[in-house]
Amino acid sequence: MPFDGVGLGLDERIGKIDKVIDLLGTPDRWCKGTLKTHDGRRCIRGAIMAVDGVGTLQPAVLRAINEVTGRHYRRIESFNDHPDTDHGQVVEVLARARDDLEVRVAERTDALRRANEELRLEIAERTRAEEKLRQSEAYLAEAQRLSHTGTWVSDGTLTTVYNSEENYRIWGVDPLQGLPSRDAMWQRIHPDDRGRVWEGVQEAVRQKRDYAGEFRIVLPDGTIKYLDVTAHHRFSARGEVVEILRTNVDVTEGKRAERALRESEEKFRDYAETASDWFWETGPDYKFTLLSENAFGSDPADRIGTACWDHALDLETEPEKWRVVQATLDSHKPFRDFIYCTTGGNGSPMYVRASGKPVFDANGEFRGYRGTGTDVTALMRAQEALRESERSSRSAIDGIAGLVSVLAPNGELETANRQLLEYFGRSLEWIKNWGTNDAVHPEDLPRIAELFKRAMADGIPFQHELRMRRFDGEYRWFDNRGVPIRDDSGRIARWYILLTDIEDRTRALAQLEQMQSDFAHMNRVSMMGELAASLSHEITQPIASARNNARAAQNFLDMQPPDLGEVREALSCVVGDTDRAGDMIDRIRDHMKNAPPRKGQFDLNEAINEVIVLGRSAIIKNGVWVQTRLSEGLFPVHGDRVQLQQVVLNLLLNAVEAMGSVEAKPRDLLISTEQDHRGVLVAVRDSGPGPRSVASRARVRCILHHEVQRHGDGAVDLPVYHRRPWGPAVGRGE
Repeated sequence: MPFDGVGLGLDERIGKIDKVIDLLGTPDRWCKGTLKTHDGRRCIRGAIMAVDGVGTLQPAVLRAINEVTGRHYRRIESFNDHPDTDHGQVVEVLARARDDLEVRVAERTDALRRANEELRLEIAERTRAEEKLRQSEAYLAEAQRLSHTGTWVSDGTLTTVYNSEENYRIWGVDPLQGLPSRDAMWQRIHPDDRGRVWEGVQEAVRQKRDYAGEFRIVLPDGTIKYLDVTAHHRFSARGEVVEILRTNVDVTEGKRAERALRESEEKFRDYAETASDWFWETGPDYKFTLLSENAFGSDPADRIGTACWDHALDLETEPEKWRVVQATLDSHKPFRDFIYCTTGGNGSPMYVRASGKPVFDANGEFRGYRGTGTDVTALMRAQEALRESERSSRSAIDGIAGLVSVLAPNGELETANRQLLEYFGRSLEWIKNWGTNDAVHPEDLPRIAELFKRAMADGIPFQHELRMRRFDGEYRWFDNRGVPIRDDSGRIARWYILLTDIEDRTRALAQLEQMQSDFAHMNRVSMMGELAASLSHEITQPIASARNNARAAQNFLDMQPPDLGEVREALSCVVGDTDRAGDMIDRIRDHMKNAPPRKGQFDLNEAINEVIVLGRSAIIKNGVWVQTRLSEGLFPVHGDRVQLQQVVLNLLLNAVEAMGSVEAKPRDLLISTEQDHRGVLVAVRDSGPGPRSVASRARVRCILHHEVQRHGDGAVDLPVYHRRPWGPAVGRGE
């Protein structure tokens, strides 16, 4: 608290100054009394106000006051003893004492402030030095951690006095347990290394030099570490060890790397000794300076000092490749897989594949080449044999009478024979894009692309027909067959595709179908001629019935009054008879007309009943008893009604004629229909002669590709197939 008296009353300020005077400790009561005068108090107050407070500079103020009062004490005392002492003189003396006091206080205050500033600067400098020291210690600890280097210091009695943090980690010691003992550290040295280490340390002490060595330590968990140790010994004047400073470098990783490198070198050496490759080096003039033992299959010493082209056999036959490799060497660039022919150890031709890279010294000067060589004679001969095989294969596929192509396992076109290229008149690359160009007819492309994709995915052979565009723009039909070729593991190695031109055959088949259609028409006309009498009877009957019904209608009209009901009924019968005759004539016309097949849905049982009506005359003439066993609920069939009726009619007439030649009775004919999972079966059985008596004579199987093909309305496709009946009495038709 400063003694400036601010905020205090007059009496309080005077009391405070008097208290300071009392604290001065002056021995003379008169002096104190003098100081407690107005002038004395002002002097003391001025001295006090020159400083921050009694608590900071009180000793200096006291010394200044004591010095002033002590210096003038005798003069004041003499004045006091003198009888003529004037009060004014006392005041003057005190005033001078006050002035001297103020000067001394100011001087001492400045000196003290300078001392305080110097002390503050010294403390700040020391703080910075301590911070740098701590930072340096941190850097040292980090450097030791990164370099795996620890520090261990012990005194002359081998008692540990310092152990760095990294050294704790290296030796596996817990720093919280304090400094480790010498025995504890010594026990961690590998038992096999302790004797050697002890002898080395003792020898270093005897010779008063540092110790350097390498040994192993074993941690409590069994981990083995390799340490590179350097120990510096400090000796006293009498030659006694007073301090040992050790550095321990953990070189375990380096040792492992060295061991791995040695193993790698051993493996590499074994490989070099057993492999067919060899190593070589050349100087700046490209002449061999080093060759491994198996180089060129001969004594390498014979080629030292020579260049590779000195023994080459294809230098004149293939000058271009040698010119290129010479330019590469002159430009000091690496090269790979340069193959040339040279003489082998036995003097025979030998193919060598060489690779090398340039070598430069520390100054960047070219020192030559270093690389490897390989005997590829067997490979070159195999490649030549493969090329010869490919030429033979090319000749073989070019000699095939068809368009042949070879595909990769994924279906990509690899090669094609000459005929295929000539057919399209385009390049192989164009043919590879057959799915996007006009090589395949647009109407066939979606179907073929789907079949091809499925075959590639399933890996199974395929066969289909398609139209392909010839070079002149004509599309021709081809039979396309593909077969996968598999390797020993069962994987597809390639596909072989054969395209056979079937355009002429397709046209011939079309002509044959037309001829068969014409023949079937002639057969139907012939049959209608043979059935003319029966058919005329069948037609005459509804006509006669219509005539009788018409006469009856006339008679009913002539009646008085006319019987219109009877007339109406008779006329209805006339219309029915006429329609029946017309339907019969239409069926005869359909059988005789040379029209293309017309497919549609129809009732199979109804069609069979119509056939029985057509053959009724032959049935009655030959005394045949006809039975039908037609299954109910058959699906509507989809096919040509006339063709089916023609087949059934042929079977019916054959059976009737066969049984007509037999005198014995009975003459039974059974026509049946049945339905199963494969389709609809129509069977015609008779009791005529043959190896099967009363057995199945013929069957009509209504199937499509051996599967029932049902339409949305339940109809069954009906391509018609039938088998010949056995026995001599086959008759005409089938």
